[in-house]
Amino acid sequence: MNDRLPPAWSKHLKTRSGPQIPQSKIAQPKAASLSHVQADDALLRQALNLQQADRLAEAEALCQRVLARNPRHPLALYLLGTFALDLDDEMAIRCFERAVREAPQNPHYHLTLGETYLKVGEHSDAIRHFELACQLKADWVEALCALGRAYTEFGKADLAVPLYEKALKINGGHPLVRMGLANALVSLGRMEEAATYMKEAVSQRLGVAAAYNGLVSIRKFAEEPAELKSILTELKNPELDRKSIQQFHHAAGKILNDIRRYDEAMDHFRQAKELSARRFDIDSHRRSVDFLIELFSPRMLAAKAGHGSTSEVPVFVLGMPRSGTTLTEQVLASHPDVHGAGELTKLRRITNRLAPETRSPEELRRSILGMTVDQSKSLAEEYLIHIRQRSTGTRRIVDKLPHNFELIGLIRLLFPKARIIHCRRDAIDNCISCYFLSFNQDNIYNADLHTLGLYYSEYDRLMRHWDKVFPGQILQNRYEDMVSDQEGQSRRLIDHLGLPWDDACLRFFDKGGAVNTFSRWQVRQPIYTSSVSRWKNYGSAIQPLIDGLGDLAGN
Repeated sequence: MNDRLPPAWSKHLKTRSGPQIPQSKIAQPKAASLSHVQADDALLRQALNLQQADRLAEAEALCQRVLARNPRHPLALYLLGTFALDLDDEMAIRCFERAVREAPQNPHYHLTLGETYLKVGEHSDAIRHFELACQLKADWVEALCALGRAYTEFGKADLAVPLYEKALKINGGHPLVRMGLANALVSLGRMEEAATYMKEAVSQRLGVAAAYNGLVSIRKFAEEPAELKSILTELKNPELDRKSIQQFHHAAGKILNDIRRYDEAMDHFRQAKELSARRFDIDSHRRSVDFLIELFSPRMLAAKAGHGSTSEVPVFVLGMPRSGTTLTEQVLASHPDVHGAGELTKLRRITNRLAPETRSPEELRRSILGMTVDQSKSLAEEYLIHIRQRSTGTRRIVDKLPHNFELIGLIRLLFPKARIIHCRRDAIDNCISCYFLSFNQDNIYNADLHTLGLYYSEYDRLMRHWDKVFPGQILQNRYEDMVSDQEGQSRRLIDHLGLPWDDACLRFFDKGGAVNTFSRWQVRQPIYTSSVSRWKNYGSAIQPLIDGLGDLAGN
């Protein structure tokens, strides 16, 4: 048995320093003697020093000593929350919530709690605490930008723009402001305005690498732009940090790929990938797929008949990233009875809670096998409340997190009547498109071409299992078919949702509202064919990918 949960069910454990808290922020609790206050202060100052030295276990022990004497000490609770971040975000939230209850007038606590809620996809809670932080500390640029980011990710970028504009007037030199405003404008499809702020960020040396990366991502180049020379010059700076180097290489690769200098583009993408901090453990991932296939067997699923909600509101659009999930969502969301909610992490948060103590496969197995009808209905209702925050009146709400393909078994337990749409694309094209992107550290299987091919093979193996145990319940939507027969495939999608046809679905690129995925520029354009069979441009450079894909190459 493998010793960790499947990738969609848990996070890789890693140490972190957490937010740095100025020692001047240490507040004295009211209900304590002066000597105890001084002792607590000394312990927490020591804990701060240990935190900054990445000695988190020792720092946590000191905080626990303070809490043993004063269980309501807000700073001790807050520090424990920072230590838990990335290791156990649910624990971090509980600590921050307790700190906020004890010190409700501390804007820093509200800001950090909001950021943690945003991290786990609880946008409404994040917005509430960011708003409180803004109220408690007027004209605080960091809080205004955090609130703007939350609104942008929540699909309400129109509310984010004035917040960033206010922050710009307060402190135009703050590194968060211009790129935050630009991202909100890109989400709204206001590309030219966004480009203006990105260029200003470059000229003022504010997050230059991120600005160039954003700038080149919102247009397609037909000939070499001046930005390429500037980016290549920036790469010669010996003082660049690793993240900036990666961003510059991705930006250069994007331009060179657009202008068909494919060998040079691949070289820049390769150099970006080589800077990844971690390597993907493909053997552990194979064991995770084995675990899911074994757990969600036909026998187990038959025993769970009658579980979950009868709601038909949720629609899950899933598949490999860059397989057409955003395009599919935009077509669906152009229908007046459908809301596109974007990439939601709520299911992942629910599943992580199924193994809260050990995060082990055995604990997960026990939770799934022991789940009662009432428990399944409660979890389903929690998810429905979450998605209804985004749209109260539509008949269907689309969750298009691609990696939900790992959670189809749980989806069916909670929502037997939910529609599931599996987006597929030519395997080599799909993988190359993934390779060109900068994934986060939880999804680094694209850090080298051979591993990417092996990962795709495991994805395919898992999807074949889901098709076997849920026959006829998962609609396959091929990207190449969407390109060659837009209307026919769009009608097929709407019919799968049980809705009448609406011609608005053919003009998905005119749809208003925000888009917050890697494809947010592309989905503002009519369907184009240039991404079909693009793999033929790269010759022998992609041989490791083809080797990893094996028989799936070209399928």
